[in-house]
Amino acid sequence: MAETEWGNQTVIFLLLGFGNVPELQILLFPLFLTTYIVTVSGNILIIVLVVGDHHLHNPMYFFLGNLSCLETCYTTNILPRMLASFLTGDRTISVRSCTTQFYFFGFLAATECCLLATMSYDRYVAICKPLHYASLMNNRLCIQLITASWMNGFLCISIVMCLMSQMQFCGPNDIDHFFCDFTPLIRLSCNETHLVEILAFLFSSILTLPSFLLILISYVCIIGTILRIPSTIGRQKAFSTCSSHLIVVTLFYGTLIAVYLLPKTTRLRALNKVFSIFYTVLTPMVNPLIYSLSNKEVHETLRKAAKKLNESFSTYFFPH
Repeated sequence: MAETEWGNQTVIFLLLGFGNVPELQILLFPLFLTTYIVTVSGNILIIVLVVGDHHLHNPMYFFLGNLSCLETCYTTNILPRMLASFLTGDRTISVRSCTTQFYFFGFLAATECCLLATMSYDRYVAICKPLHYASLMNNRLCIQLITASWMNGFLCISIVMCLMSQMQFCGPNDIDHFFCDFTPLIRLSCNETHLVEILAFLFSSILTLPSFLLILISYVCIIGTILRIPSTIGRQKAFSTCSSHLIVVTLFYGTLIAVYLLPKTTRLRALNKVFSIFYTVLTPMVNPLIYSLSNKEVHETLRKAAKKLNESFSTYFFPH
């Protein structure tokens, strides 16, 4: 068992995951493995298409490419470690590895909150102010919005981690979760954690509630504009896209708010692992399907890429 120093301590945590039921582990491993493969493949495909096709070099796909990059890192931070524990049965994790996992989880989750709000604003401008879209969503603003999203996530989690780095752990070291999250870590500390809990609650509120409110307002305006579309087919198509986006956003923000902002009742605490699956596993898989792979422009780019790939193979293996 490898041990790692944390300050002047040697600490090993035990991630309890989903319990000691072998039948459940056998069922969950292929499920999470498939989810991970689909998530990473879908998001990497979007990144490659956005970077490689000049037709997709516009603000919407610039934000989608960033979201796909974020989701790839996000799910890779959690699922491989969990899959390895299913295979080996080793659920121990050093305190440095645990806090590192939490750091990247917090950084990426906070960034995603800002990024989803930015994307909703982009769609609002595109649909509600189409004549001003090119001038409003220029390259400079897009870069500033993306930079602000990543920097907000980085600064918030860095401040929280500065306080958490002063914590000491004196047992028990069992973490009743499938990854190193804030609340399970705080419970194991021997120190006074009131300040870091208040700070984490404050940052969680600032990152989730205003972003979610901005998204809702954007979509209310978008739906109002859609209702004025004379074509029934056009309205149905737009509503289909908006409803898909809203479902994913509601799942992501709703479960985050339930875990980090609502009072820690016994019932909510018991459901934390279930809620966490939504924002750590489900939304990273669904986002590329909802936001990009159902888009006609992406379909056309995929078709062209497949055609070029087929021609390259034919030329290589069957030269004239």
